[in-house]
Amino acid sequence: MDALEIARWQFGITTVYHFMMVPLTIGLGLVVAVIQTLWYRTGKPEYLRMTKFWGKLFLINFIMGVATGIVQEFQFGMAWSEYSRFVGDVFGAPLAMEALLAFFVESTFLGLWIFGWKQLKPGVHLACLWIAVIGSVFSAYFILVANSWMQHPVGVELINGRPVMTDAWAVFTNNTALVAFPHTLFGALAVAGGFLLGIAWYHLWRRRHDGIDTVGADGKVIPGEAAISGRDRTDHTVWIRSLRIGAVVAMVSFAGTALTGDIQGKLMFEQQPMKMAAAEAACHDGTGFSVLSVGNLGSKNCDDIVALIEVPGILSFLANGDFTTEVKGVNSLLGEYQAKYGTTLPDNPIYGDRAGTEIQYVPVMEVTYWGFRMMIGFGGIAAFAALLALWVTRKGTVPASRGLMRLAVFGILAPFGANAAGWIFTEMGRQPFVVAPNPDFAGVDQVFMFTAAAVSPGVSAAEILTSLVVLTAIYAVLLVVEVKLLVKYVRGGVVSAMPELAHAGAAGKGGDDTPPGDGTPGDVLAFAY
Repeated sequence: MDALEIARWQFGITTVYHFMMVPLTIGLGLVVAVIQTLWYRTGKPEYLRMTKFWGKLFLINFIMGVATGIVQEFQFGMAWSEYSRFVGDVFGAPLAMEALLAFFVESTFLGLWIFGWKQLKPGVHLACLWIAVIGSVFSAYFILVANSWMQHPVGVELINGRPVMTDAWAVFTNNTALVAFPHTLFGALAVAGGFLLGIAWYHLWRRRHDGIDTVGADGKVIPGEAAISGRDRTDHTVWIRSLRIGAVVAMVSFAGTALTGDIQGKLMFEQQPMKMAAAEAACHDGTGFSVLSVGNLGSKNCDDIVALIEVPGILSFLANGDFTTEVKGVNSLLGEYQAKYGTTLPDNPIYGDRAGTEIQYVPVMEVTYWGFRMMIGFGGIAAFAALLALWVTRKGTVPASRGLMRLAVFGILAPFGANAAGWIFTEMGRQPFVVAPNPDFAGVDQVFMFTAAAVSPGVSAAEILTSLVVLTAIYAVLLVVEVKLLVKYVRGGVVSAMPELAHAGAAGKGGDDTPPGDGTPGDVLAFAY
């Protein structure tokens, strides 16, 4: 057992799991804020119902994200102490601002929003949600500033072997962060769009399956009403509008991720050429983009890879914006990296038994190549599904097919898969560096750190393995809890987030125009918990 490899597995598992909650929290928070704004401006009951239903799911995901995110900080100290020492002078500022400013604002105003339905004026209550959501966006930016510095270190000087921040403005306006930020936001909105689309499709299908909604001779929906509280004509409006909002958000987000991804790719060719060459399986210099390449699984030799389908000029466009400039391949870059950073790890106690071993500058090609394509593929599938959903529901409801309903629900996972694949590619493609060198002559090229030097020297492989097993087990339990809660409240529909509808319906008052806070005495706590 190697402590470094186990520590990497632990960090990968816990971080990817935590990141499943992050894009949904950011994207769904923005969508809920817009929907509540529509309710505030129009007073229409469907927007109130949408706010409370989607807001309930947003809260479940938010608190689970907080719980799983806390573990990341402990990991740095436990398994990555050398890394923490190396980046501490730089990371202190963005991470402190994330925790003390952004997250403090986010959690405080979210609490006011949760418990302020009756106590606050509608405008103030809406402002609380917007402030909380904006806080989450700033929180994401500060985290991206820290991560982008690892990808492209700027604004520091190397003093006694450690980088010390000398230009905070350069760190916070790192061009890598400025491009990664909108790319991440669009990715988060894509997750939210797919989430709305899949769940709304399920409820529209249920209304047809239960005979509440029917379809006329012209193919248009005829919304009906059921004796069950909350399943009235307004309920139909809730789901069809949620579906169409989700579809539009998903398509716009895919376009946004494609545009920002193109800019991000060009930066990667400049800043981390080996990562992007490996992502394209470009072993040799050229201009062609690999549509499909194959090679020996696990091989460290790039020459084993054969391009079966290749489009000339596209790789040059991705790298430089033209179709003729030759792009360096893995084999050319490998010699440059070895000449600049050495062929073996230094004979230094910090590397332990790994000192003197050969440095693998080529990342795992299977991960970078297919991770890059999974990111684009899952995103494209989600966007196409959204376009198809808009066309299929143009007459006000979804088909009666159970199979299509299940496909729509499972389609929720596609943008999650795109986000996860993108981050796995970004982080694993940087190897063997945990802090990648800055290749810019005006940058700070001497500031870099091999991953082999970042692991805690005083922690054994058995100890890290134990924590890996324990954390993975805890996260598995948390996953079951979150999925069970989400499924419970999704199946319960709007009434699960608005018990006042059931109370009003039982009293024979209807529910369409029931303002918040006029239901059961404990309705605010019911919404929160």
